[in-house]
Amino acid sequence: MTSLKLALYQPDIPQNAGAMLRTCACLGVSAAIIGPAGFPTSDRDFRRAGMDYLDHVTIDRHASFAAFEAWRAASGRVGESRRLLLLSTRAAASYLDCDYRDGDILLVGRESAGAPEEVHAAADLTLRIPMCGGMRSLNVAVAAAIVMSEALRQLRAR
Repeated sequence: MTSLKLALYQPDIPQNAGAMLRTCACLGVSAAIIGPAGFPTSDRDFRRAGMDYLDHVTIDRHASFAAFEAWRAASGRVGESRRLLLLSTRAAASYLDCDYRDGDILLVGRESAGAPEEVHAAADLTLRIPMCGGMRSLNVAVAAAIVMSEALRQLRAR
C-alpha cells in the first residue's frame, strides 16, 4: 500500500462514491470524504456500490474542506503539507505530465458541480484528462481510476 490518497469533495452520487472507494480498496489506496456529502455514508446505495470492499479501505472523514486542510497540513512531513492534486476539466496540465510523489492526495470534485474556487486555490496542482473535442467530462469514478492508476504506475516503478 502506498500513502497515495483519493479525496472525494462533497460527493453527491452514492453509486459513484461507492465505486471510487471500491477502486481504492482494490488498488491499496486510502480515501477521504470531505463533507458534507449529498447522502448519508450509510445509505443503502452507497453500501451496495461499494459492496463488502468498503471494509478493506481506510476512509478518513472530514466535516468540511477547512477541516480537511487542517488535517492535510498536519499529516505531511515536518514543515510541509501533503501535495493536493485536483482533477478538473478546467486544468491546463495533463495528468500524464505529472511527476507523482508518495503522499500525494488526488482530489475529485462533486459530480454535479466540480470543485469551488477555494478548492482550486488550495490545490498544489490541477490536472485534467485529455479528451476528444466536444466532450465535457468523464464520470468522476472513471476519472479517479484513470489518474490513480497512472500515479500508482509511477510510484511503483521507483
